[in-house]
Amino acid sequence: MLKLYNTLTKSKQEFKPIHKGKVSIYTCGPTVYDYVHIGNLRSYMTADILRRYLEYSGYEVRLIKNITDVGHLTADDIAQADTGEDKMLVALKREKSAQGGSDSGGKTPEDIAKFYEEAFHRDEDKMNILRAHFFPKATAHIPQMIKMIETLIEKVNAYEKNGNVFFDVTSFPNYGKLSGNTLEQLKVGARLEEHPDKKNPWDFALWLKADPKHLLQWDSPWSKGYPGWHIECSAMSTEYLGDTMDIHTGGEDNIFPHHEAEIAQSECATGKKFVNYWIHTRHLLVEGEKMSKSKGNFYTPQDITRKGFDPMHLRLLYLSSHYRKNLDFSWKAMEQTKANYERIAEWVGKLKEIAAEIPKVQLSERFLKLNFRKAMDDDLNTPLALSVLFELITETNKKITGNKLGAEEAKEILTAFEKINKVFGLKFPGKETKIPENIKKIADERQEARKNKDFQKSDEMRKGIEAKGYLIEDLDDNYKIKKK
Repeated sequence: MLKLYNTLTKSKQEFKPIHKGKVSIYTCGPTVYDYVHIGNLRSYMTADILRRYLEYSGYEVRLIKNITDVGHLTADDIAQADTGEDKMLVALKREKSAQGGSDSGGKTPEDIAKFYEEAFHRDEDKMNILRAHFFPKATAHIPQMIKMIETLIEKVNAYEKNGNVFFDVTSFPNYGKLSGNTLEQLKVGARLEEHPDKKNPWDFALWLKADPKHLLQWDSPWSKGYPGWHIECSAMSTEYLGDTMDIHTGGEDNIFPHHEAEIAQSECATGKKFVNYWIHTRHLLVEGEKMSKSKGNFYTPQDITRKGFDPMHLRLLYLSSHYRKNLDFSWKAMEQTKANYERIAEWVGKLKEIAAEIPKVQLSERFLKLNFRKAMDDDLNTPLALSVLFELITETNKKITGNKLGAEEAKEILTAFEKINKVFGLKFPGKETKIPENIKKIADERQEARKNKDFQKSDEMRKGIEAKGYLIEDLDDNYKIKKK
């Protein structure tokens, strides 16, 4: 019985999906104006472990992760909401500055977005984070956003003035139910910048009129402009997962105002509950301090590899800390994690050598399974699950040293480990498996279905490939197959 801590209820709850055997998950993805940092990756790891464990438990999961390529302003907190500059334009100016003040090398916001989106996918792949089933881009879903905004205006939850459209937070009595930042508390504690077009200082932008020189703008019933950040996720999540979804994940910095705004506008637009379970990852600190470029403690995945560490070392570090606790990153911690990873890799290698003495047989999962599931069912307690593994490593190493570990027992332990490692997602050096031509043919046909946006056919073909003992991973314009 899986229990998850729900930020909405402030308690652990038994997980019950909307549809039996199926789970819908929406994850706040990157704003593709720069490289993702190791704090971002930790949040994506939480969603990955959640998905992997749900699939391990027999659920069919559909995970959507958005790509924000417009509308995310530099000042996205409520104190300065709707007054900052679009992050994509900031990136364009940064490129121009790097070119010595020239025309940014002829790059457009679309070029910037594509470059950093591809970098993001490479980083997730190196971390062995499973690709989402779809990565909707904000710029490709402007019509859906406009439609939702029109609905909110019709229902008098939003209003237009001078080409700008704002959500009226006073029209949603439950505003603040996720974060605790109710209107009463905001009135007492917040000092907000006044916007001349807002009825209330706490209202947030759904659509902003663009300056004629603004490079990112679209036609709308109200003005040539661009959407607010919050409306993007509501429009895209409901487009692909329906009015109500099972789980929404993200970093704790997204709780307010972003996720609070998502709830308000979505529930007003649809009249239904937006999300049943909210899962948030706590901050990653660096030696006890908040990560910051100005402090010189801001790290990307590229910094990790430059220091001589493997992405799997970072993945294991994430697994070693519960997602609802701050993770204190340090190079010393990475050294210890590297040693732990090598210990697991050496143990797996020894088991394979001993197990190779017997043919493949049907074996039980009595090793690991019970305590592993007990740990993971308790709000994805990966540190406890890892401790179960390390206890087993200690015991089996004693047997190996004393020549008391038989081939059949080694095979059984290895089989159990390989099953739970589908959840841990740790990769170890090994031989490449040749993929049969018939599997490649099905995968090529599925790729065509994806290009034609025939997602039902694509899902059916993916299941067919998995039934034949292979896993398919979607890349940008390609795919990757591996044996289960």
